[in-house]
Amino acid sequence: MELQTHVARKYPPTSTLLASSAGLGWSALSVELRSHGASEAPVIVPQHVEICLVVAGNEASRVRRIEAGLYQEAAPTTGAVWLSPAGVEKEIAITASIPQTMHLYLPAVLFDRLKDDFNLPGVPAGAIRHAAGIRDDVIEQIGRSILSEITDETAAGRIYVETASLTLAARLIQKYGDSGPCSPLEKSSDHIDQRRLRRVLDYIDAKIQDDITLVDLAGVAGYSTFHFARKFTLAMGIPPHGYVCRKRLENAMVELAAGKLPLAEIALNAHFSSQASFTRAFHRAIGLTPKEYQKRRL
Repeated sequence: MELQTHVARKYPPTSTLLASSAGLGWSALSVELRSHGASEAPVIVPQHVEICLVVAGNEASRVRRIEAGLYQEAAPTTGAVWLSPAGVEKEIAITASIPQTMHLYLPAVLFDRLKDDFNLPGVPAGAIRHAAGIRDDVIEQIGRSILSEITDETAAGRIYVETASLTLAARLIQKYGDSGPCSPLEKSSDHIDQRRLRRVLDYIDAKIQDDITLVDLAGVAGYSTFHFARKFTLAMGIPPHGYVCRKRLENAMVELAAGKLPLAEIALNAHFSSQASFTRAFHRAIGLTPKEYQKRRL
């Protein structure tokens, strides 16, 4: 099932959009990077679980929030995190500007996919606790890596974001669920069956120029997406998105060496939204621009 890729939410006029995942084709979560001025936002009822991560904060500011009758106030310092469950109305006031805040919206269906892995009853997306100004190194690290994917695209960004969104949802369930901390159900083995792994690797080779999703790969392997990502990483020493990214860059190197396709088409084949994004990613990985690499091989 495709998840909603962009969340439409009204912000006060003092809020400015700096970057967004809209248009990137992500199917697992929606992201906005915003600067916020002093404001009082109208009452909203979020349809998704929302994580707010302060990327560049202001110690002199305060964020005041009333959510489900609970008043919370905290300073938006760099790295501070706010959590909001889905379906619970809230009011927010900001006393002074916040340079950069990352808003991550996780749809309810993402949490539904984890119900069996964690043996969860009810509606997990509505069972995340309200939290204001907390510190969570895992959420901050994943959030910043997702933001990096917006500014510096990779060849398998979509699969990475799918994996990252599952990890975020699992983190919220494990640490911030209303029922208290919980752990995923143990499987018989963390190791992936070699025949299943071979099917996955063959599938990637066959579909490398097509859209590949984490859901597709987990289906080929016959595991849930959550457990597949873990088992694949243990077996290959690299997560699924890293493996697909590497294979796409290898294909791009072959196409560059052949010299038969224009650079823009090679970038498209490698699943980059632009030739510029492909050039930056290729240079990061190889140490040469695509044109420099091609000159050395022709």
